[in-house]
Amino acid sequence: MGESVLDNVSIDLPDGLAKDELQSFRPFQTWIRTLNKSLSLQSQTAHPFHSDPYALRSVKVQSFDRFGGARLGFVKLSATVSNSASETLPAAALLRGPSVAMLVMLIPDDVPASSDERYVVLTVQPRVPAASLGFVELPAGMVDDAGSFKGAAAKEIEEELGITIHEDELTCLSELAASQEPEGIDEGLPLAMYPSAGGCDEHITIYSHERRIPRGQLREWSGRLTGLRDHGEKITLKVVPMKQLWREGARDAKALAAVALWEGLRREGKV
Repeated sequence: MGESVLDNVSIDLPDGLAKDELQSFRPFQTWIRTLNKSLSLQSQTAHPFHSDPYALRSVKVQSFDRFGGARLGFVKLSATVSNSASETLPAAALLRGPSVAMLVMLIPDDVPASSDERYVVLTVQPRVPAASLGFVELPAGMVDDAGSFKGAAAKEIEEELGITIHEDELTCLSELAASQEPEGIDEGLPLAMYPSAGGCDEHITIYSHERRIPRGQLREWSGRLTGLRDHGEKITLKVVPMKQLWREGARDAKALAAVALWEGLRREGKV
């Protein structure tokens, strides 16, 4: 990351976190780079903030977490973004980086191509931040520094269903649904869904995968997966009709986003 981006920015760090470590943290790099591009667009006369543009003045890291005791994980910061009139923008953020979610659809092999009958794989797992030990959601996981998806949910699908899903077998719904930004105002935001843009940088790219399976196999999975939690599994799977996904996953932003994207793209004949 070029030093010029932070040349005029005051950075306040807590004990145990070095400046070079923060600047090498991928989510921080992405946040600074994208914010800098968005701020630069104020130079255009059509921009609503052109007459008194905002600038990033300072960054204060309030706390941070490490994964595995060493790797920097989450960073909580408060920034000052203000204009010459000392008007500020809300700028407290939890930086945690990108993740992906998978809409895995199972289609019985006796269903004609014109049919809407299909089933979706959901996970049921503890989500302590949501105060839940059995949160129902789409399979999802963080993206590692190399840009690969290595989520526990994908491994669970492979272990419990025997389905290995390779990245080249996924359809990116987020990319297919992307609208063309008017020339000159593209902020460079990722083609993804932001579940909490008011306080977190996390953006989730939504993928889909379809697979035809024998109807008998579907029945077996549906019955077997329902009972797995009785055996103390931390992550279990649940198979639900696609038409019920909006209800079954009503608490999960990823599920609702996947429903909206898939149904909209299907109406346009893109999936």
